[in-house]
This record gives sequence, C-alpha cells and structure tokens, in this order.
Amino acid sequence: MPIEKSAGAVIFRRESFTAAQAVRGSEESSGSRRGKKTEFFYLLLHYPSEKRAKKEYWGLPKGHIEKGETIEQAAKRETKEETGLIDINFEPGFQEEEKYFFMKEGKRIFKTVTFLLGAAKTKEITLSFEHIGFLWLSYGEALDKLTFKNAKEILRKANDFLSRKSV
Repeated sequence: MPIEKSAGAVIFRRESFTAAQAVRGSEESSGSRRGKKTEFFYLLLHYPSEKRAKKEYWGLPKGHIEKGETIEQAAKRETKEETGLIDINFEPGFQEEEKYFFMKEGKRIFKTVTFLLGAAKTKEITLSFEHIGFLWLSYGEALDKLTFKNAKEILRKANDFLSRKSV
C-alpha cells in the first residue's frame, strides 16, 4: 500500500486585551497574564472541491514533505507557499499526527500528516492558487468551521497546549 507523508501547521495569533477592553473573554480560548486576557485566533484555509475531495472543505495548511526536508522545514515551506506567512515561530513541545486513507488513481493510500503549532506575527495572508479563502477565527468558531474530525482534534490539542502555556 502506498504511503504519503506530509507536514502541516496549526497557525495562530494572539490578541491581548485588558479586562476592561475584552468584549468577549471566552474561557475556551483565553488565558490571563498580569491582568490581561489573551485570545487566540486560528487560521483556517478553504479548499476547493477536486478529484480527491469531492466537496469544498475547511482545513489547516499542509503539504508533502520533500526529499531531505525535516518536518519543520516542510511545515514552514508549505505555510509560506499556501498563505504567504514567513514569520512563523513554532512552539516547542507540540507535535501531533493525523492519519487517514484516501483514494488516488484507484489506489488506496495511507497518509500521515505531522502538525506543528506556529505563531504568526501578522494576520496578512496571501493565498495560493490551491485555496479559495481563509479565516482567522476564535477557537470555538474554528472548531465549528473545520470540516474533518481529525482536524478538529488537532485544533483541540493545540488550543489546550496554548491554554496551559498562557496560565
């Protein structure tokens, strides 16, 4: 059975608010630090329908690991190619895998995608031709918007990781 290996990233950005400024201090996506609340926003990409995916879907940046690349190099390259973001800093200690099967040219393929957690310094995105849209969403909104169960689980783990770090 053919195997594909890819790397991806859960891209997030932080917005800090004082308690008085916080219009919505959602417990699910916030942590507090010195009287300030930090809310995390996650980047989702809108993928068009194609041969493999018969319907449009919302997901995370990802792509094939090229020969000689590390997971981190591939995740940075794919993120840059798909979003234009070049200022990604990966959070040490976070690495999660998603595994699934798909059909390609009549063959069943086993795919493993290793996700890292990357902080973006900007929210400006330049989409590649591979996507038809993007959104920066709070945790709850992103969880609702993601199409696949595996991606939702990766996001849940990323948000839990960030929430623990922010306390």
